[in-house]
Amino acid sequence: MIKILLINGPNLNRLGKREPVHYGSSTLEDVEAQLNEQAEGLDVDLSCFQSNHEGEIIDKLHWSEDHGFDGVIINPGAFTHYSYAIRDAIAGIDVPVIEVHISNIHARESFRHESVTAPVSAGQIVGLGIHGYELALQAITKIARGRIK
Repeated sequence: MIKILLINGPNLNRLGKREPVHYGSSTLEDVEAQLNEQAEGLDVDLSCFQSNHEGEIIDKLHWSEDHGFDGVIINPGAFTHYSYAIRDAIAGIDVPVIEVHISNIHARESFRHESVTAPVSAGQIVGLGIHGYELALQAITKIARGRIK
């Protein structure tokens, strides 16, 4: 069975309450439940983690490699735009990573246009709402099974 880790960064614990115009009304629990259901159908063991703390996210990325995970889906939140530490943690593990953003970061404020984590990720999905997580799970599963290089 493929093991995938979902990491959600700062403020994503506030989904459903925080800026619904950008992030919708679904909660993080809704997202995780929906992904867990999809994971079962894909024969994937999905583990979910959320933190508002950069160091905890870095530790979890390292942990994913040390515990034999086959892939990571990450929404780094605002860390996307400035956390070279998370960027280096992604680059420093031998686990493919897909970056996800609920809103289209390229159509928002200019400071959100650059992702320092995207260049070291296997792919990036933006602007498709929480559906982006489902697409990321499909993609990372195919990557882990060697169907996408």
